Amino acid sequence: MNSVRIYYAGIPAKNTNKEKEMVLRNFHLGIPNGISKEIREPRWEPSDLAVIQGWVHANSGRTPHLMFRREIIQQQKRIGKHTLAIDSNLFLYRDPGNTKTYLRFSLDDVFPTTGNYFTDNVDPSRWQKLKTTIGFDLQPWTNKGKHILICLQRNGGWSMAGLDVMEWCNLTIQRIKQHTDRPIVVRAHPGDKRAQQYLKLTHPNVTISNKSSILEDFHKCWSVITYNSSPGVAAAIEGIPVFVTDPTPQISQAYDVCNTDLKDIENPKRPERQQWIEKLAMSHFSFSDLHTGVAWNIIKDYI
Repeated sequence: MNSVRIYYAGIPAKNTNKEKEMVLRNFHLGIPNGISKEIREPRWEPSDLAVIQGWVHANSGRTPHLMFRREIIQQQKRIGKHTLAIDSNLFLYRDPGNTKTYLRFSLDDVFPTTGNYFTDNVDPSRWQKLKTTIGFDLQPWTNKGKHILICLQRNGGWSMAGLDVMEWCNLTIQRIKQHTDRPIVVRAHPGDKRAQQYLKLTHPNVTISNKSSILEDFHKCWSVITYNSSPGVAAAIEGIPVFVTDPTPQISQAYDVCNTDLKDIENPKRPERQQWIEKLAMSHFSFSDLHTGVAWNIIKDYI
């Protein structure tokens, strides 16, 4: 019998998003009695599986909730056991308020290269259910777009491994211009409140997006360029060729369907996407999946 500990103290103390606690509660309710235990105070207990909302990285802050997440992860590794991370879902652009309450789960890390996303046995019906619930689907690849969209990540965010976002942006624009004269649109990360302060561009034929929805920027878009972030997933679903510039492109969730060389900007690859999207769906669970035990029945086989 696997033992599970659900930790609430990994949530920020001033959190006002009820979803963060609800997802932990629902996951607990979907596990058979006697296996799972909820822990409210910042106290680690050894178990086969520790469950936390969010994750922590080498350059993350030292606030109490992040320090506790770090302790949980380190202690679980020390005893050779697992940590389950709960993160925002990759399809949020189609359900901005997360009204369908899907979240993304991964075991022992949040990167595809180091975490487990439960894809040993892919069940195609999970993608069929997810796309029906949210109300979207894979769109045919397009080859009629006009502009190139560069999607920025948070400046100083952990996923860029210390690379300054504007340094990357300017270098990327220069590299694009070596291979095409298409107009370029730069979109700031919607959650980066400081973007207005640092996002300044003087390149010709380059503009800064003022669109609230990324779907608006996708309209008549030729290709999307990211470092390694989730807009690459959204673009690939919407049929827009994706370029990932991270030197380790496997970190991107769009890696299986992306381009990695900007020399191909005028002739991007448009690979088959069905297997890729079915794999992504395997790590996404709704609140219903959690409290009915659907999620637990998949995750327990990896512990």
